[in-house]
This record gives sequence, C-alpha cells and structure tokens, in this order.
Amino acid sequence: MLLGAIADDFTGATDLCSMLVRGGMRTVQLIGTPSLDDPVPDADAVVVAIKSRTAPVKWAVEQSLTALDWLRKAGARQFFFKYCSTFDSTDQGNIGPVADALIQALDCGFSLHCPAFPANGRTVYLGHLFVGGSLLNESGMQHHPLTPMTDANLVRVLSRQTDGTVGHVAFPVLEQGGNSVRDALTRLKEQGYRHAIVDAVTDAHLVAIGEAAARHALLGGGSGVAMGLPGNFRRAGLLHAADHAGALPVVAGAAAVLSGSCSRATLAQLGFARSHLPVHELDPLTTPDAAGLAECALAWTEGKIGDVPVVIAASAPPDKVSANQTFLGGPDQAGALLEDAMARIAEGLVARGVRRMVVAGGETAGAVVTRLGVRRLRIGAEIDPGVPWTYASGSGADLLLALKSGNFGATDFFLKSFQVLGGIAR
Repeated sequence: MLLGAIADDFTGATDLCSMLVRGGMRTVQLIGTPSLDDPVPDADAVVVAIKSRTAPVKWAVEQSLTALDWLRKAGARQFFFKYCSTFDSTDQGNIGPVADALIQALDCGFSLHCPAFPANGRTVYLGHLFVGGSLLNESGMQHHPLTPMTDANLVRVLSRQTDGTVGHVAFPVLEQGGNSVRDALTRLKEQGYRHAIVDAVTDAHLVAIGEAAARHALLGGGSGVAMGLPGNFRRAGLLHAADHAGALPVVAGAAAVLSGSCSRATLAQLGFARSHLPVHELDPLTTPDAAGLAECALAWTEGKIGDVPVVIAASAPPDKVSANQTFLGGPDQAGALLEDAMARIAEGLVARGVRRMVVAGGETAGAVVTRLGVRRLRIGAEIDPGVPWTYASGSGADLLLALKSGNFGATDFFLKSFQVLGGIAR
C-alpha cells in the first residue's frame, strides 16, 4: 500500500477513490474502521470511510486515529484526510480537531488543506471557497440541514476549529508551480503554522500542490488535491501504470436510485428524473415513522422493479426540510428518521432483486451501506467527475453501487449512471 486515506463520509471516500483510480492506482474503500487483524487489500491505495462528518468530535477523532493506526500497520507511506469539497463542518469541528489529532499522531507538525475540485465547480481563491461563481455561503450550502456553511473564508473557518495557527498559500504562488508551492509550505511550517489553506483554481494548481506534498506525511482536502499524488509515486518508482485499475465485474439485476441529499444539484437531478423515471417521494409529515415510510415505498415499487430504474427520494427543498425538522423535533431527529427509512428501503430493494443502485447523499449512503453489511468496495471508473461505480461482494449479494455526493453530478446523472454502466464493467 502506498497511500492510506481517512474519509469523513462514504460518498466523499468514493470521490477520492475515483481520483486515485483515474491516476492508475488500484484502490479499495473500506466501510468503517477496520479491526487490527483485518486483512490488507491487494491495492495501491486504501481509503477508510468513516461516517464522522456530523458525529460528536470525540468520536470522530477516536475513529480517525483507529483508522490511522491500521493504515500505518498496513504499511501506507503517506496519509490523506479527505473531507467534502464544500468544507462543510461546524465551528466546533470536525475538520480541525481530526486534522490536529492526525498531525500529533504522525508527529509531522503540519498539514496543508485544499478542498478545491474545479471540475465540479469548487475553487479556492484568496482563501475563500467558491461553488461555481458563488461564495460558499451564498451557494445553497448556507441552508444545509446538518452543516450550514455561513462563512466562505476557510482560514477563518479552520481557525475556529483548532488551537493551532492557520496560514495561507495564495493564488500567485500556485501560478509559479510546484517548487514555489513547496517553498511556501516549508516557510509556513518553519514559522510555526500547523495548518495551511492553499488556493487552487485549475487542475494545474492541484497537480502542483500534489507535487509539492510528495514528502508530506499528511495532507487534507477534497479529492482534487490527490490529483498529483499518483505521479509522485510513479516518479519514485513505486507505482506502475495499471491499465485496468477501474475494471469491475458484471453484475446482473434490477436498478434503483435512493436520494437523500437536499443539495441544489441533487434536487435538479430529481427534477430531470421525474420526466423519465418512476419517482416516489417520502413524506415524513404524513408518516413520521421509518418502518412505515419504508413499507409504503416498497409497496409502491411492486410491479415497477425491472430494467427501468425506480427512484425513491427523501430529498426536499429548504422550506420543506425546515418543516420536516420542526415537525420531527429538530435536524438530528429528522435526519435519523429519514436515514433509517432509506436504509430499510435499500434492504427491501435488494431482497426484491435490485443489484445496481445509485445512492445520493453522504448520510444516506452511510446508512444504506451499513444496513446492507457492505464492508469493502472495489472502485471502478467514473460516471461523472468524483462519482464512480463500485463493486461490493461478501454482503449477501454482489452489488454495483454508485455513492454520490449530493453536490456532484450532471443534471441527467440518475439516467446516465445506468447508461454508461455497460461500458465500464468487465
């Protein structure tokens, strides 16, 4: 194993895995922290996915350190802390506290941070995160039901989460290439900074950051900053090109989409899907019970499961999300109920022959794969930037899963994901 990564949710983990596969690294995603005696996959990179983004800080730190311990024992040479390209967190964490704990455990003193992913409209300029042409806090993320982002200044956001100092590597340095970035990061570390937010507006900037971090024990960010890492290992003679790093086996069976994200991108994808696919929307105001919601949804699928994907959605616009939260007792209670319902629905769909499934939303994906008993994913090729198909075996039924971050994917993603599947499964 060359790279060991820890991701704070399941869709973000597959996003990172997809980037590494694109760079020719055979990559496996583990679901949850492995036990110390769990076998090490035959892979160039292993990403441990932990459902820690919205967990209590103490638990998130403990689980991340457990994952780090396993990855170190498995022989990883470099470590990556993966979080969302929208940096969504709270003023209490969990990005800062987890990064601090990893820095201390590795005794490396420093980590860079860059959530940029230009292919999906995420850029960092003058320390501020943009989504498309909008500042983060004007992009819709200010309405996120669990991690509302009301400040686009990442230096300021991260500084509120750590007792360490946070520096900044600005756009003009990135324009000068990897050596300049490396020198800037070295200066910040020597000056006593523990963290550095790094600007990135283009893929070339991300490659430069990766090259600059070749000898860093730890780096953090979105999947984009991993773009340059496979090349580092290749230049060091540690990685040989894998022509079929993303090859997956064929899995026959019916198809379904489960959508729990409330992001603008996912809501647009659902709007497009309604004109092409059968769609059922969960209504917790009418049925405020997870088992009841699942039973109603599965009854709706009778006679519809087959070659055409069925779509079941808990996604909703901000006003409906607010109404659900008020009615159900708050964001945590509403989120837990809908995640439980979607997990039950996934289990019921698999029992009815569904073997190819798209799941939208990090929290929803976490609940679904946990309920299905999925512990390991082999990563395939991309559907859209940051969203690959994956292969899960050993969970009772072989499955092809696409775990989609709510913010990712083109408007026709739910249709396209199944249309391209025949070309990427081997």
